[in-house]
Amino acid sequence: MPTYKLTYFKHWGRAGFLRLLFAAGGIEYEDVRIEREMWPELKPKTPMGQIPTLEVDGTTICQSKAIGRLIAKEAGLAGRTPLEEAQADMIVDGLTDIELKLADFFVEKDETIKQEKKKKFAEETLPVSLGMFEKLASSGGHFVGDALTWADVELFSVVYFLKHEFPGDPLKGYVNLTKVTDNVMSNPGIAQWMEKETAK
Repeated sequence: MPTYKLTYFKHWGRAGFLRLLFAAGGIEYEDVRIEREMWPELKPKTPMGQIPTLEVDGTTICQSKAIGRLIAKEAGLAGRTPLEEAQADMIVDGLTDIELKLADFFVEKDETIKQEKKKKFAEETLPVSLGMFEKLASSGGHFVGDALTWADVELFSVVYFLKHEFPGDPLKGYVNLTKVTDNVMSNPGIAQWMEKETAK
């Protein structure tokens, strides 16, 4: 088994779902969480001037979805066939679109404009996106086949983030998506990791 070293900030951000994937697969890794003030010194040492990074037996890679795909394959969560892998990738890429829209109002410095963007996202963008993913998820609570994949874990991660930024349950009325997140939480590794993480 390779040795892994994941580096990111202390918050959930772009590494939350990577930590979940490690937990789901029961894969040991070094979880390095840096302070913001450490970033300027670290940045030039990264492959593309960004984090998260994952060091695998001394080789460092970046881009959260590339890292996630690697971990998913190691954990047996990438899909059981090439077609299932492509289906899982499709969902993950689609959920990334939501993350990019979230990032748009987080980087907005004008508070008034930020709140306007946030309101539009919650009332217009999010319902359309969740409605689409609701149709793509099965009634059994999986995006691909009948087993957990990294696509399910990515949805769980996005929803976890949404719950901390918006009032209420973002999945209210979305039966299939709620089942997906329930299935993710039923994974023993993830359940144990989330218990420890939320207790911090």
